[in-house]
Amino acid sequence: MRKTLLALAALLAIGTVVPSYVEAATVVPPGNRNAEQPNVPGASARRTKGSNSTYERKYQKVYELLSGDKQLIAKIKSTASRYGIDPIHMIGAIVGEHTYNVDAYDRLQSYYVKAASYAGNSFRFGYKDETIAQFLTHSQFSKCQSKSDSYSLWNCREDVWEASFRGRKVDGVSYPDNRFSAVFFQPFYAGQTFGLGQINPLTALMLSDSVARTSGYEKLDENDAAAVYTAIMDPDHSLAYMAAAIRKSIDDYKSIADMDISRNPGLTSTLYNLGGSQQRAAALAQKNRQSGGTVWPEENYYGWLVNEKLPELQKLL
Repeated sequence: MRKTLLALAALLAIGTVVPSYVEAATVVPPGNRNAEQPNVPGASARRTKGSNSTYERKYQKVYELLSGDKQLIAKIKSTASRYGIDPIHMIGAIVGEHTYNVDAYDRLQSYYVKAASYAGNSFRFGYKDETIAQFLTHSQFSKCQSKSDSYSLWNCREDVWEASFRGRKVDGVSYPDNRFSAVFFQPFYAGQTFGLGQINPLTALMLSDSVARTSGYEKLDENDAAAVYTAIMDPDHSLAYMAAAIRKSIDDYKSIADMDISRNPGLTSTLYNLGGSQQRAAALAQKNRQSGGTVWPEENYYGWLVNEKLPELQKLL
């Protein structure tokens, strides 16, 4: 009898705790939450006008690149599988970047050639005469030393920049009121991203551990700027960083906001464009707590296009 009661108690105990572990995240439905496309930023419009093009023309160009390159599609599928995501998310990110930010090259080989042109070049990450290595010796960054992975480490450093350096004068140096990545990680001109995935160098540094672990590529070093640029411009490496970024966004929304965005490529594309998936997931979770209902995440102009074109983009796969 005693054994029976103990077994029953154990079963009841399991029944009370298991649901908290197995309860699935709320699946965000496919499609756009906005009936019309949100406004496209002026910077994107100026870039497109400056290249004597249109969004539709740029979309068609990147679509033709993808549809005519079976090798690239095979690489996308293989990389997506390795990171446990649907390849349509990667297609969406590539289409969004090349429709609104840059023009696509006509051939995949052109991306390889461009990447090779940066190999061995001598340039560095820094601000004026201060290298990134020198900058990170400031005592304000000491609290980041305990971070064990590249994502947490560089997020911490970015937070320190925002709190203690951005737009301030520190130790006689006046720092610009601009993003950490724009000030220290773009030696050519601010806002520049590169390659097939249009990846920012700071983003690549954040994802370095994940990519090294999953794809086996060497970890990146902020003191070797040429190697960072070569990695994010090489299509094979670039696809890995793209997949890692998308995987991180999906995981952040599931763990922080209890939302499964894996079936909505417009949302993953939006986050790929905007970044900050942890902060955005936290803000969404807060909204849902306050509303007492379900507040869905929304796509921006970039993700809206991906969802709008989804039937056509699926044909590429």
